Amino acid sequence: MKMMVSLNYNDKKEKLFEIIQSYYSIGQYIYEGNRNSLKIVDFENQVICIKAFKKPHLINKFLYAYVRKSKAKRSFEYAERLLSKGIGTPEPIAYVENTDWLGLNDSYYICEYIKANYTFRDILKLEDAQKKEKIIRQFVAFTYKLHCAHVEFIDHSTGNTLIKEEGNDIFSFFLVDLNRTNFDKEMNLDERIKNFSKLTSSQEIVALMSNEYAKLTGEQETYVFEKMWKFTTDFQSRFYRKKRLKKKLKFWK
Repeated sequence: MKMMVSLNYNDKKEKLFEIIQSYYSIGQYIYEGNRNSLKIVDFENQVICIKAFKKPHLINKFLYAYVRKSKAKRSFEYAERLLSKGIGTPEPIAYVENTDWLGLNDSYYICEYIKANYTFRDILKLEDAQKKEKIIRQFVAFTYKLHCAHVEFIDHSTGNTLIKEEGNDIFSFFLVDLNRTNFDKEMNLDERIKNFSKLTSSQEIVALMSNEYAKLTGEQETYVFEKMWKFTTDFQSRFYRKKRLKKKLKFWK
């Protein structure tokens, strides 16, 4: 079992290793899915978050050990890169890879736990219209900051940004689930606009986001809205088509 630890936690390596070995018997699940699970654990007067990645199938088992970086390693390294660019994400603490001669068995990513007030999904349900608009506009500004830093966060969806209320109508944003992130990418305007397509099916919200993004970029608002709405509806169409197909396949099993 291989462990890489952040310099800030290097003196706690042995204790972190013990926590990973006891992962399934300690802490509290905050997400338990078919592929991955998330737990929060009390550790040295703080709360940490541990993501356990599903054991890969045989081909990926080999690839993640000998060809590609594992999801745990990418999560750790991408978090460090984001923070170096001044982009919010929970502080990376460590990652662990458990391998045998065939390749990767299981892996874990450890980071700080941020007790957020919202995700973007929660914001869409807010009844306070003024607060909702303020958060969305600041979220768009956060996304614009990503784009200016040449970061393409591919999984820019409703659950992958934690939103923390700082007071005085100021909100902080933290990216999670970082595996599909491109760095040093020169994105053209259409690619930047398309990055908003997985966030909502509401034309009203798209109009608000396109208004703010047009202000930030100096682009024509009509163009930004039309492109953003097209990319959004295209994504929704693909999403529900895929969902219907899965339902049919499940029916015939």
